Amino acid sequence: MDRKLADDIIERLRFGRPPQRGVNAYTAGNEEFLQQVQRRHLNPASGGRGKIRFVSGSWGSGKSHFLRQLREVAFGANYMVSFVELTRDETPFDKFEEVFYQIVRQVTSPEMYNEDCTDTASPLGEVFRRHLFGADHDASTVPREKHDQAVESLMSDSQIDIDVRRLIVKYWETFLPEAGDSFMLVDKRERIMQWFSGEGTIGQYRKEFGVQKLVNRSNAKLLLKSLARYITHVGYSGLVILFDEAEMGYSVMKRSQLKNAHNNILHLINSIEDNEGLFLVYATTPDFYVDEKFGVVTYGALAQRVGRPEDRPPRALDRLWNIDQLQASLEDYEAAAKKIRTIYLAAYSDGESVISSEDDLPTFVDDLHDAHPKYSQQGFWRVLVAATVHRFDLELEGEPVPSVEELHDEIIEKLREE
Repeated sequence: MDRKLADDIIERLRFGRPPQRGVNAYTAGNEEFLQQVQRRHLNPASGGRGKIRFVSGSWGSGKSHFLRQLREVAFGANYMVSFVELTRDETPFDKFEEVFYQIVRQVTSPEMYNEDCTDTASPLGEVFRRHLFGADHDASTVPREKHDQAVESLMSDSQIDIDVRRLIVKYWETFLPEAGDSFMLVDKRERIMQWFSGEGTIGQYRKEFGVQKLVNRSNAKLLLKSLARYITHVGYSGLVILFDEAEMGYSVMKRSQLKNAHNNILHLINSIEDNEGLFLVYATTPDFYVDEKFGVVTYGALAQRVGRPEDRPPRALDRLWNIDQLQASLEDYEAAAKKIRTIYLAAYSDGESVISSEDDLPTFVDDLHDAHPKYSQQGFWRVLVAATVHRFDLELEGEPVPSVEELHDEIIEKLREE
């Protein structure tokens, strides 16, 4: 692991927050389940038909962390990934066009992720650009012959929506040597990408780019299919979309909105197999599945297709994964602390002789676990990673390390302030 990534991971863990990259480098406990998910669902050799899975996890159970782990597994299997937080105001599931906009804004390739190029203003535009340039993606212009070959290949793929193809070609034209003024070209690229985000008017796009529609509620799901098809056309295994229901938005929807959201989910389930290379994961709390007021149980056809969380460890082939049943053991926590030590030393190479050895960590982790109340509002995972890093920090600076109980209370107070 390079020092920059290690430093980023440690800085995030210092405050009990999961890093954006490298979560599998310090996590332990559910590797076997993730391996089964990859084998059953993210193996192109098993077939390219689309699939959908649901995740149930209580507040603080680590749903978002699990999705970040799954994201890294997908990148390792050569999938592009879009991580979408579903919120009541910005990304409500009853308006699938809004969901599509967020999918586009969050899409990332394995290369972009590994290069820490995930905060670009237009990630899908970067995907288009890298497709055109290939291995020479640091260049500023593309030879005409290479451009024409890419255009011919793209336009011959009739499974991709024609307007999507037209806009990609227009985007590529801005990288030709004779394309024109660089500032005007940047502006043109932005206007093209705004179409994928639902901005602008049909008159504007029809006149400038020759397209015949905008992204809207009636075509957003079909355009998602085209996006997944384009990603396989580029040479990736497919597109993984991770939906994280972060605010229980479904519980405050009006009845009509909830019905639309449920209809959208049912439509995705019914049509998913026709979406080659698409793997959807929808993660939320148990109430979403069982609540008699706003859960899917209010919609018989949907409830039958989704199911209920079961009181057993999940299996990869299940439609619904209950991650509350993926219980970490003390041995898992101990293994995680040892992994954190390795990452810490990659960030601070001068700490080898002063921070706790691997042999010291199991006792520390066990004592910390004993000090943590069973029903604490702070999950033990957050306490573990923050306390372990804090202990290393004190040792690195030559400061006295308090008792485990004192350290635990200090970390709990710090996490409450975050």
